[in-house]
Amino acid sequence: MSPSKWITLRHTQAPGKAYRVDGSPTKTYTQEDFYFKMWIPVVNLSKFALLLGPQYRTEQLEFQSDGENPLRPLGGWNLRSMGLDVRSCLSVDSLAWLAFNANINQSGNLHDQPHDNVPINYTFSSVYLKRTAPNREIGFGFMLNKSFNRFTVLPVFMFNYNYSSKGGIEINLPYKIALRRNLSPTDILYVRAEAVTRAYWINNGTQPYAFRRTEADLGIAYNKQFTKLIGAEAFGGYRRNISTHLPGEVTAVRTSGFVFQLELYLRSPFQ
Repeated sequence: MSPSKWITLRHTQAPGKAYRVDGSPTKTYTQEDFYFKMWIPVVNLSKFALLLGPQYRTEQLEFQSDGENPLRPLGGWNLRSMGLDVRSCLSVDSLAWLAFNANINQSGNLHDQPHDNVPINYTFSSVYLKRTAPNREIGFGFMLNKSFNRFTVLPVFMFNYNYSSKGGIEINLPYKIALRRNLSPTDILYVRAEAVTRAYWINNGTQPYAFRRTEADLGIAYNKQFTKLIGAEAFGGYRRNISTHLPGEVTAVRTSGFVFQLELYLRSPFQ
């Protein structure tokens, strides 16, 4: 299985994004973000566990072309996301568990509006997970999401299977599918497809709206544990844009391209 992560620091770059405004030439941008998350154990009993996960993300579209940035609607954005995960796990018996996860967050452009004006988003999910064999786990559940003016209900499917002592499949739909290969006790290689969704509340002075992106990352990740507590992961691949909601005067010319990610993490010393 993948190593558990107590504190995560992640930097992502997706260069080559191209946009234009009517009457202006196409300009290139790099989509960049920094992410932090920490899991705090609150309850740890034999049949019940409760964790809190505060998180913070900062994101920008960095102008890469020569000359003046013509995309005023994208200029000066100060995209921030602050949230909290509440995760619990209840043991039904020695081979089955009920897992619950709730997330609340505020995500928006804080350049032209105070933090209190950004609406709160909510997500709740529940999964019943059962170990059907020593090397196989299967889970089913649902997810509810309220994001600005949208409400979504999706099914959840989990499947973890170790087909050998060094390899396995990790599926967590609708989020991720990964094929894992353990190169050594401290080195893991993945072929991974992962969903990436972002939504920020933008106030342009006239009509507030949600800047949304839905994308899928496909690539290869290498995970290295340096000590029992410290590890790192590098990911490189292709980010395929599925949909983007931009200001009305901005046209997306190229929204898909390469993506690179570097992550540093600490494992919990309380395990």
